[in-house]
Amino acid sequence: MSDAYIALADGRVLEARARAPGRTRGELVFTTAYTGYEESLTDPSYAEQILTFSYPLIGNYGVRTERFESESVQPRAAVARELTDDVADWLAEGGVPAVDHVDTREIVTTVREEGAMACGIAAGPDATPEDAVEEMEACKPMSDHVDIGAQVSVTEPTVHEGGGGDVDVALLDCGAKGSIISSLTDRGADVHVLPYDATAEDVAAVDPDVLFVSNGPGDPENFVAAQAVVDEFAGELPMAGICLGQQVITSALGGSTEKMAFGHRGVNQPVKDLRTDKVVMTTQNHGYTVDDTGPLEVTQVNVNDDTVEGLDSEELDVITRQYHPEANPGPHDSLGFFDEVLDLATSSRRVAAD
Repeated sequence: MSDAYIALADGRVLEARARAPGRTRGELVFTTAYTGYEESLTDPSYAEQILTFSYPLIGNYGVRTERFESESVQPRAAVARELTDDVADWLAEGGVPAVDHVDTREIVTTVREEGAMACGIAAGPDATPEDAVEEMEACKPMSDHVDIGAQVSVTEPTVHEGGGGDVDVALLDCGAKGSIISSLTDRGADVHVLPYDATAEDVAAVDPDVLFVSNGPGDPENFVAAQAVVDEFAGELPMAGICLGQQVITSALGGSTEKMAFGHRGVNQPVKDLRTDKVVMTTQNHGYTVDDTGPLEVTQVNVNDDTVEGLDSEELDVITRQYHPEANPGPHDSLGFFDEVLDLATSSRRVAAD
């Protein structure tokens, strides 16, 4: 007798084994990452989603807090072929439902063919298929989560000192991974982390050298405050963005975004730089992509589907990436992005001084 059920929007209910009890709902997505489950499970970009691991065994090297990207588990639930006790216990302690002993190949194939979809999970000794269906039917589309930024952002400004004292970065926290902040502080920058709904006045109070828009969950069109800040400082302050940040900046500058069928989530996405013809492997986690780039130039594209992976504007001092250069774990091919970001500040000051 099963003690967990997964209800899919296509009408099917899959049986599974409960590893952490509870009932929940969210958009069903998958990651192809074969390592780094702690990072994936603490990535704020997974808020309001149910994360399926395509790799069959999750937890074979334990759970290490130094690998976390935030302070808590971010997906609404976790699904795997097999979860070790370490991971299952961690999820249970955090009140996050988790199930395994399910054919994750079938789930991944379904999402690839039908797209990310509403999903409901019921796990535990009293769970029933009807419970899972009820959760699934109450699941909202990602675009309807208009205040999702409030779930993953700081509520008050915080400062992370890099010790160099040369560059101040104002980072709009739309769900920033910790590795983004450390990648900047490791290079000597002082990072002023501001709430996702910070105003232009809040940014001006920092007097930054660079405005940085972070990654985050949900529909970029819902991050209206961040778009307003970008619009206010466009052409006056160098800007950079990662993942959702690229989408927010593009929208604010007159471009547009669209929802992908099932997104890019994994550590093996090939990206081609159009200026050098070099291909690098990248880590990605996003369900939206830039459709119209507005005034920005496409500098990098995904080798698999030609979606926009990098944008640039010398005139506006803008540089963005759709993928995660800072990913841990993952390839280090693109870590130089953060040097480019800080170079924006240096070159901007040099031009101003001239």
